[in-house]
Amino acid sequence: MSEVPDVPPAVVLRNVEDQDVEVFFEHEADPQAVEMAAFPARDRDQVAAHWAKVRGDDTLVVRTIVADGAVAGYICSWPQDGQQLLGYWIGREFWGRSVATQALGLLTEEVSVRPLYAHVVAHNAGSIRVLEKCGFRRDRAEDAKPPAPDDGIEELTYALKA
Repeated sequence: MSEVPDVPPAVVLRNVEDQDVEVFFEHEADPQAVEMAAFPARDRDQVAAHWAKVRGDDTLVVRTIVADGAVAGYICSWPQDGQQLLGYWIGREFWGRSVATQALGLLTEEVSVRPLYAHVVAHNAGSIRVLEKCGFRRDRAEDAKPPAPDDGIEELTYALKA
């Protein structure tokens, strides 16, 4: 197992390119990441179709996260049900290296809508830490709204206010 460098990688956001989608598929196919995100894995065709749709929608802000020149994941923001939401997925090899925190900081500079909301499963301590480092706070009023169909997954709502 390789050692994780002490220095966080340099992170930039850029538009999604065709070759990024294969990396996104590999990240989303990682069983440990799927468990952490509580998001079902999709097959290669489903991932390709999803990204074709997402990349064609101008209402979305969708960026590839590049860390030290390597595709580390993606981050996006979109309007839904009167809220501006965000989501991200980081490849496991980049976990714990400040990549998500840097990417979220960059996205919050690009997306000026506030409040900005993120939904995270309660057991995803790493993602909760990232949100809190970037100024997001738990929005218990949003947590109290009727949830999606009960799937046994506890989801928390975090918000970045003005």
